[in-house]
Amino acid sequence: MIETPEQLRALYGAPGERSALKQLPRLDVHGRNFIARSPFCVMASAGQGGALLDATPRGGEPGFVKASDDGATLLLPDAGGNNRLDTLQNLLADPRVSLLFMIPAIDETLRVNGTARLRDEPAFCDVFAQERRRPKVVIEVSVREAYLHCAKAFMRSKLWHPDTWKPRDMPSMGQMMHDQIGIGAAETQEQMIERYNAQLRAEQAPAG
Repeated sequence: MIETPEQLRALYGAPGERSALKQLPRLDVHGRNFIARSPFCVMASAGQGGALLDATPRGGEPGFVKASDDGATLLLPDAGGNNRLDTLQNLLADPRVSLLFMIPAIDETLRVNGTARLRDEPAFCDVFAQERRRPKVVIEVSVREAYLHCAKAFMRSKLWHPDTWKPRDMPSMGQMMHDQIGIGAAETQEQMIERYNAQLRAEQAPAG
């Protein structure tokens, strides 16, 4: 069992110069360009008092996350969902946050670490008013670290290769949750997709 940093480092050796130097204190032009083209990221947060960590998907049109011109700040609209508020409550207890940005068909990813605040002032929410339903909360991230992650994980997994995609051979989420907790209808995949599409159409409808 590995129990010390020294044991671990003995197995792997020192990182290469490029790996050590690629971490930047804010987003440069390439990082901002990556985010402007990304429709999807995963956000990781931590709760208070040793609570388990949480990672959630966030998505929208490419560029749904806004980077400031100096690369020091990101704004993410909260689109709402099941109202568990896991991430938002975590960030109130512990502002540390980590983001992994992805672009379809591109194997490299962008990692951003920093601290977050929850903003509900009009100056923040109005930034997204024209793109989708105006969010109730915007997550403001102060960037502390940003760096590109190499392509090897996506190359190994062949995630973006359509020829490796298999037909869905598993129950719908609704069916699985019905089996797990016995609440709600055992929706088919088609019924669930239609329900989600209706919710997304409602999000994009003009306010009022």
